[in-house]
Amino acid sequence: METRILIYAPTGQDGPLAARVLTLAKLDSHVCATLAELEQQLGQGVGAVLTVEEALTPAGYKLLHDVVARQPDWSDLPILLLTHHGADSATVRRAVAGLGNLTLLERPVRTLTLITALQATLRARQKQYQVREAARRKDEFLASLGHELRNPLAPIRTSVSLLTHLYPDAAPVARIRDMVERQVKLLTRLVDDLLDVARITRGKIKLQNQLVALQAVMNHVNELCAQAASAKRIHVAWQLPVSEILLNADYARIVQIFANILSNAIKFTPQGGHVVVRAHVADKVLVVSLRDSGIGLEPEALARIFTMFEQSTTVAGQFTSGLGIGLSLARQFAEMHGGSVAASSDGAGKGSEFVIRLPIVHVSAGHDQESAPLPAHAALDGKRMQVLVVDDNQDAADSLAALLEVDGFDVRAVYSGAAAVAAAAERIPDMIIMDLGMPGMDGYEAARAIRQQPGASKILLIALTGWGQSDARRRTTEVGFDHHLVKPVELAQIIRLAGARHNREQVQAAR
Repeated sequence: METRILIYAPTGQDGPLAARVLTLAKLDSHVCATLAELEQQLGQGVGAVLTVEEALTPAGYKLLHDVVARQPDWSDLPILLLTHHGADSATVRRAVAGLGNLTLLERPVRTLTLITALQATLRARQKQYQVREAARRKDEFLASLGHELRNPLAPIRTSVSLLTHLYPDAAPVARIRDMVERQVKLLTRLVDDLLDVARITRGKIKLQNQLVALQAVMNHVNELCAQAASAKRIHVAWQLPVSEILLNADYARIVQIFANILSNAIKFTPQGGHVVVRAHVADKVLVVSLRDSGIGLEPEALARIFTMFEQSTTVAGQFTSGLGIGLSLARQFAEMHGGSVAASSDGAGKGSEFVIRLPIVHVSAGHDQESAPLPAHAALDGKRMQVLVVDDNQDAADSLAALLEVDGFDVRAVYSGAAAVAAAAERIPDMIIMDLGMPGMDGYEAARAIRQQPGASKILLIALTGWGQSDARRRTTEVGFDHHLVKPVELAQIIRLAGARHNREQVQAAR
């Protein structure tokens, strides 16, 4: 379908004649009798469009213009337009200006000229398909790379947490622990960015909107960026409204927007500089500006800095470090929320300013605070909570099991899906933390089998995986998992989930 030439010439004999010529030349074609048919066939795939000047009525031009405007980055749809001999009409001039990859052929056109022009067009179109395939393979590689990188991150982070529990007062251990923890957080953010690139380009990101408080978002952003600012003695001033501001947004993505931009400001601000974060509401829109005293951006860079993988130079000639992803993700996430991100700079040594606009919702201030959860490791009958850890990566399973044991849980570790099913049948645990991507019986199949065992409905079943895509989350819910955590996970997340389940059981038992 993608090598077809769609012919749209609704009047006269140009359409049928062109189709016969292309058939003799062994070129696949399809004649569209109406605009509706042309639109439907364009959606199925097209190598090139062959049309005539008189077909470009306002409706005909709009359809082709919209198709050209909406096409993906890899595509540059070829359009061949047969014009009247010697004509320079307004229709032709408009087509040249608005239809992109346009070739004009004056009528009467020689058969050989038409065929060779279409053959050359299809060869160029094939190159576009090769670019698309390379992009698809790149996205799959990035997704797989992110998954593979998450697996070793999990036992590293767990082992560092274990050191904290074992040697809480040892200063040398604390220094090493803090250094490893900083690097793990940095690597985790880089992996997350790579995965987000793959998800966005494949259309896999879906926002998980909820009511989000601006103050909570900015507190989180401050935590993420405070270390980098402190290392360069950069003062970050927060000027936020006193009143509570709520957004209907994906909390993680909103944090990512501000954290990526603030991290960028800190990166390009010299030692001892400052960054001012101001926020206010105007016409039901949250406006947040981040102005830094950094080295600024060259004028040419302002148009490029939001391009994926862009590695531009600053006005000082400094080459940017990092992956060239953060600002592009910030803008795309803002636009997914119905907002925007813009940048400006007054020149060398005068810093830069980024302005983020996001729609807000108005709700009454003041919310009941959640009661503190009971200790997660205390089971309903007062005994230690029974936990089964399942992962074919033995280091990951053993390190997580050791960390949970230090925190008061009673833990067993097994290294396959089949072993998990057998262990759960032998002794029903209170909680199972299970990897999904195991050889043989994977986590999905094991979870389904465990849920079918007598008494297994009360097990808190947690998926622990390197895959965070929405389809993986959907599948875990379908087979009976209660929660889906993405590696590397922090012990506090598991404890919160266990505590929440424990509290619900306490309430139900008291009724």
